[in-house]
Amino acid sequence: MPQNFIWYELAAANTPAAEKFYAAVVGWTMQQFEGSQQYTVLGAGDGNVGGIGAVPPEAWASPGWSGYIGVDDVDAVAARVTKAGGSIVRAPADIPGVGRFAVVADPQGVTFKLLRGSVPDAPPPEAFKADTPGHIGWNELHTTDWAGGFAFYAALFGWEKIQAMDMGAMGTYQIFGIGGTPLGGMMNSPNFPRPSWLFYFNVDDIDAAHRRIDANGGTLMHGPSEVPGGQWIVQASDPQGVMFATVGPRK
Repeated sequence: MPQNFIWYELAAANTPAAEKFYAAVVGWTMQQFEGSQQYTVLGAGDGNVGGIGAVPPEAWASPGWSGYIGVDDVDAVAARVTKAGGSIVRAPADIPGVGRFAVVADPQGVTFKLLRGSVPDAPPPEAFKADTPGHIGWNELHTTDWAGGFAFYAALFGWEKIQAMDMGAMGTYQIFGIGGTPLGGMMNSPNFPRPSWLFYFNVDDIDAAHRRIDANGGTLMHGPSEVPGGQWIVQASDPQGVMFATVGPRK
């Protein structure tokens, strides 16, 4: 069965500052999770989409956004990751009251996470919803070998090629998805700080979101730029230097 991103998480050096910034820019509500460590759940009005926590003390961890892909068996998929040329960054472990997770990396070194909820047969969070403000609308892989990366993710999660776009000197931009529904794109990005996933947060007005980024100490990196389908994007970094993006209409 094809699998999708179901949860998004920010590891922040300064969590209160991050909460204030993203509440202002994206409009998420903030609620403290009652667990063993401090964690803030991000609400979009019609469901929770992610969380903000402190940067883990492990050597592999660094500030940034990450995505969780929902799977039926974390341990089995983690084992398949290594067989497909990836690596296990943090071995499968339980999160009390939440489920089981693992941190893994694809063959190009891009990290992502696996998650299975602790409640049997419970529907996963719908954090990814295109065109729905407050949710994530696009998942973009910036890497050194998008073709190799796509083969890896397709074998693990059933993703399929939907459309390849010629970006000229930038090469091919490969849109991927499930059952004909786009989930995001992949491209080679030699000038990107490091191979990584970039997540686009849906907003209802791209120019208003741009102004909120500026007003709250963020830094514009690219855009606003129009993309196919009549939407506009902005790529930016928050006041702590973490990259993110927004997508929405121009009003």
